[in-house]
Amino acid sequence: MFKDVIKSFMLTELFKGMALTGRHFLSRNITVQFPEEKTPLSPRFRGLHALRRYENGEERCIACKLCEAVCPAMAITIESDVRDDGSRRTTRYDIDLTKCIFCGFCEESCPVDSIVETSIFEYHGEKRGDLYFTKDMLLAVGDRYENEIAAQKEADAKYR
Repeated sequence: MFKDVIKSFMLTELFKGMALTGRHFLSRNITVQFPEEKTPLSPRFRGLHALRRYENGEERCIACKLCEAVCPAMAITIESDVRDDGSRRTTRYDIDLTKCIFCGFCEESCPVDSIVETSIFEYHGEKRGDLYFTKDMLLAVGDRYENEIAAQKEADAKYR
């Protein structure tokens, strides 16, 4: 008890804290200024979903519904229709990103590489409905980032 009174009177805890602060005061700052500086992403990172098209502009999705069946969170909704030429295409392809757990099963199950998870993480929604992506929105993401998606797919193929 007498030691505690002496320690508090001599302000030893204060000086220990100041010594710790002094040791780290001139060291390199590790804080990242986010919008200007980016940290490296893991190659396994899964971000925003996108639907891809073939080079001729036709959507890749053949409405096999494997991604809908394999989704553990049941975040994907697909409706399809048969076209005049007998091929099947989607009329509705929706992903609710508030339900999605970004597991990547949809991308792995797709036989034609239609649905992909990009490395884009800079998206947000102010309302719940903002994170409900429709077919047109997913195709727009795919069209916008097709070069990056194709380059990433090519790089992934080298390591398999």
